[in-house]
Amino acid sequence: MKTGQLRGWASWGPWLRRAGLALLGLAVVAAGLDRLCPLPPAPQYSPLVTAADGSVLHAFLNPTQKWRMKTELREITPALQRAIIYKEDRYFQYHFGVNPVAVVLAAGRNLFGRGRTTGASTITMQVARLLEPKARTFGNKTLEMLRAVQLEAHYSKAEILQLYLNLVPYGSNIEGVKSAALLYFQQPPDYLSLAQTVTLAVIPNQPRLLVLGRSNPQILAKRNHWLRQMQRDHIFPAQDIADALAEPLDAQRHGPPALAPHLARRLVAQFPGQAIITSTLRRGPQAKAEDLTRNYVRRLRELGITQAAVLVVNNRTRAVEAYVGSSDFSDAASQGQVDGVRAVRSPGSTLKPLLYGLAFDRGLATPKMQLPDVPTNFNGFRPENFDKNCQGEVTVERALVCSLNIPAVRLLADLGVPAFTDKLRQAGFRTVARAAPRLGLSTVLGGCGATLEELTGLYAALANGGQFGSLRFEIKNEELKIKNRALGNVRKQGQAVGPISNSSFLIFNSAQLLSPAAAFLVTDILAQRTRPDLPLGYENSLRLPKIAWKTGTSYGRRDAWSLGYNRDYTIGVWVGNFSGQGSPALTGADVATPLLFDLFNALAYNSPNHWAVPPATLDFRLVCAESGLVPGEHCPHQILDYYLPGLSSARRCEHVKEVLVSADGALSYCRACVPPSGYRRQLFANPLPEVLAFRAAQGLPAPRLPPHNPACRLVRGADDGTAAPLAITSPLPHTEYLLNRDEQQQLLLSCAAGPEVRQVFWYVNDQFLRAAGAAERVFFRPPAGPVKVSCADDHGRNVDVQLLVAEQ
Repeated sequence: MKTGQLRGWASWGPWLRRAGLALLGLAVVAAGLDRLCPLPPAPQYSPLVTAADGSVLHAFLNPTQKWRMKTELREITPALQRAIIYKEDRYFQYHFGVNPVAVVLAAGRNLFGRGRTTGASTITMQVARLLEPKARTFGNKTLEMLRAVQLEAHYSKAEILQLYLNLVPYGSNIEGVKSAALLYFQQPPDYLSLAQTVTLAVIPNQPRLLVLGRSNPQILAKRNHWLRQMQRDHIFPAQDIADALAEPLDAQRHGPPALAPHLARRLVAQFPGQAIITSTLRRGPQAKAEDLTRNYVRRLRELGITQAAVLVVNNRTRAVEAYVGSSDFSDAASQGQVDGVRAVRSPGSTLKPLLYGLAFDRGLATPKMQLPDVPTNFNGFRPENFDKNCQGEVTVERALVCSLNIPAVRLLADLGVPAFTDKLRQAGFRTVARAAPRLGLSTVLGGCGATLEELTGLYAALANGGQFGSLRFEIKNEELKIKNRALGNVRKQGQAVGPISNSSFLIFNSAQLLSPAAAFLVTDILAQRTRPDLPLGYENSLRLPKIAWKTGTSYGRRDAWSLGYNRDYTIGVWVGNFSGQGSPALTGADVATPLLFDLFNALAYNSPNHWAVPPATLDFRLVCAESGLVPGEHCPHQILDYYLPGLSSARRCEHVKEVLVSADGALSYCRACVPPSGYRRQLFANPLPEVLAFRAAQGLPAPRLPPHNPACRLVRGADDGTAAPLAITSPLPHTEYLLNRDEQQQLLLSCAAGPEVRQVFWYVNDQFLRAAGAAERVFFRPPAGPVKVSCADDHGRNVDVQLLVAEQ
């Protein structure tokens, strides 16, 4: 560098230092002024709950009882920007909050009384006034200018314009472009036509005089005047202006958006102070679900049924796409404001699919395995089937599809209540988790509390191969940014805007409740169409959707449930009364399932008709058709059944047993007393003792073995260890019986014994009472106080129970 240039830079050095110090001083002064005069607080917006596509589902008044809905930057269209800036502040993009030229001109007009009196307010100055309303005086105007400069220093032009559009008045308690657009045109700002956009641009100067719906002719004239001005200055294309001028103005004030009221209140309470909460709901399915539920419950009112709740879940994303907390939120007489999705009710039989899935995974059952369905006492708990009838023995798949209670309780007893409640805790059942130590075998029959939200989440896990994931009700900020970016790209390309998929947003807690194989088996069973809980008239209906579903009815017919799923959606339905009042017609099959079918046909009618396929961990095997177990040597009739290799029980079938009998069939022999000749081998049915007792009590064939050889010296010890144990079925152990002394009431004595037992011997307090046939019912008058009842069979086995008898 040359010497002259160095001298030149040296001469500028002091000036540069002074300029730097001056800028630093200004920054210090500005910071000090900010501390002395901080920016006004952010406006209090009306909380909005939107659908996944950004459309408003529900709006609430803000804390000052105004409709002030926040307009997002993406909703401020270029047409809206140009219209507002052209009309309010044409130099908005160039000034620093105050337009000096406009101020001087306005001062001259106001001072000399020439032309229209004006305050030369820029958009930024109007924002300052709207944030801090004050009387219009010269001093306040000066403060307004200072505040405008401060706002320009802190916000971008886009943010200042956004603030203006959120605060601009439209009369009454309506503020902001978005509020006016939704309440008058039922459209968000970015969906308005040019004529509607200019209409909203001309009202704020006279919001008390120009009221949409009341002053439409005056507003129309003013709108067209400004449209012609814009046409003259080429603000918009000529054809667009011509179309806008020809558009009529028939705006009226409408009510605020009010879809999904229960979820909206839930989310607003969960995110207090947040102006816009984006839910996972889809507007179309939500509106359809609300309409279907409302109309369906209207038809049920004459049956004393007043409410219903619905939840629709996208299985792929766990996003809730429809949420109906009650049939009519405004129906105070039926407690419509109660949220039926979160109300804790008795789940009835809806928990049984999880139990059977766990039994498959533990090797306790396979679909074709036979389970006893007979009156059974489980340590004092005697469950009954819904129809009060028993079938003797049923397959596992029939027990589930017919929702039989006794086989389910038997399976739970084998599995263990803690193992069952632990899985429910993993699936998010909060009430069950709290009450788990106190729950017993009645849990699987509805003896616990559950919500529609929890049950729908459980069935969504079945639809996803046993993988549970928390249901999602809102879209997080990070997800929303991605969605808005995708929405913006679609709009830039000039394409129609539809719902943006939730497929990228899998944010939830998860747990593997069942193996994919067990989940498939449950699904395969629940998809059967020939079943008793199919609603009347649907046998040959073309509107029967391809789904797996399960019904449930709580005790006293207070709650009716139906939950179903296919590969794409899970839908949960509850029907009943929030008061808890029951109804004779209230059953899951007849009341809840028709609504479930209607919802699937309406919301998932066009979903792909693909179904679950068996996973590789599932296989087939031949089983005995009589028992569902691995065939033994006496099982000629065999069928195919699914099983889980390495997990399913490999126990061999013993539904018949080979017995050595005399030539005339009058006596049976044990291995110790079989004669050298004169005997033959014969097959006898070998049911469980309780099944044999049930058949005898019902008058059904219950063949017993011939009496054992009386000459055998081991007659009392001939049991080889394979026979079923002896059990007293009445009276119940550890039970108190209250008898009427004057009526001479008696107690029943009965037992369950194997087919080899011909005779039993009854004792009361160790005193012999009488001998009886194995299936004979004996009555006796017990003494008052503690009583010991004992029973012995002709094979030397015995059992006893303790009870307490009181007289009145």
